[in-house]
Amino acid sequence: MSAKLSLQSIVSAVPSQVSCALGDESAVLNLESAVYYGLNPVGTKVWNLLRQPLTIRQLRDALLEEYEVETEQCERDLFALLEKMRTEGLIQLQTAAAT
Repeated sequence: MSAKLSLQSIVSAVPSQVSCALGDESAVLNLESAVYYGLNPVGTKVWNLLRQPLTIRQLRDALLEEYEVETEQCERDLFALLEKMRTEGLIQLQTAAAT
């Protein structure tokens, strides 16, 4: 888990979790730690996208299409959210294929 996240990193939700929608927000339960997490609408959008492996660049681009936010701010917030999710064991990082 020490690999640094980059726009080329491929991330996805771990299988050992369950989540449900609560209006435009979500609750996620980490089945290994039995800890619940609440996600706001933007976090919920990211979480829903993480149901399949995507690069962080793809996640960022999807958010930029949906929300009016500067690219740099979007990246900072997305990296912070993904680092938190990774620390809490909610997402997994895969190595990107060489291009």
